[in-house]
Amino acid sequence: MTSMSDFSDWKDEWRTRVFDKMHENPQHVYLFLTKRPKCIQFETELNNVWMGVTITAECDKHRVAAMLENIKANNYFIAFEPLFGELESLDLDGIGWMVIGTETGKRKGKITAEKTWILNIAKQAKAKNIPVFMKETLAVIVGE
Repeated sequence: MTSMSDFSDWKDEWRTRVFDKMHENPQHVYLFLTKRPKCIQFETELNNVWMGVTITAECDKHRVAAMLENIKANNYFIAFEPLFGELESLDLDGIGWMVIGTETGKRKGKITAEKTWILNIAKQAKAKNIPVFMKETLAVIVGE
């Protein structure tokens, strides 16, 4: 729902209209993503809504706690995409699934995720029984 925007930037009236429609359509699953969970106070009880936060580096890890504090929902996920560095211990309590991906495109100074970074996240997820979706672009880094 936020591929070209950030959920924290949505106006309240947009959220109301969108969530009213989602309530009318429970057969669908809706994903929302933010990089700025400190900038929003939001609550939903819809079971078909997943709220997520983007973590790209160690300095972003605070976003998980901010999401859990500021966005009240039944389902949460983390998108480690693009991954720009090694992440030490992660607090994954309350997280239902995660996505891992590397930077794509031809940006000057592009950072390609390292295998150890990816496997460290996957290992921590496995310890908590959290499903991990690895983007197709990681196949050349970690293998099939």
